[in-house]
Amino acid sequence: MACSADQGDPKTANSVYDFTANDIKGQPVSLEKYRGHPLVIVNVASKCGYTAQHYKELNELYDEFAESKGLRILAFPCDQFAHEEPGTNEEIECSIRERKVQFDLFEKVDVNGKSAHPLFQYLKNKQKGTFPGFVQ
Repeated sequence: MACSADQGDPKTANSVYDFTANDIKGQPVSLEKYRGHPLVIVNVASKCGYTAQHYKELNELYDEFAESKGLRILAFPCDQFAHEEPGTNEEIECSIRERKVQFDLFEKVDVNGKSAHPLFQYLKNKQKGTFPGFVQ
């Protein structure tokens, strides 16, 4: 996936709100809609050994803080790590439904390398210091 003006430019962006990403149904979503909300932006995988625990914890976090604090969780499926998200967007959506996920799910993207979604290029560019588990 090449950087596109439609998605935002990681080199000139001032914040995550300058990006657009497709939701799990393929509809473009401007991240501007999340302005004023605390955000958790996370890549997820349905076949990871930690999937059940991660979704449980994300659901708990969302349940606790979505209403009271306005928290929004933006989950981006990714298949770049040990082929742990092999499904189509439709299959991923079914898997998520079974887990009773209420937070926002986006299309499967790359989070590393030249094909990484511009949002993730931006996040990695802005990240300072060491971030455990963050693969460059």
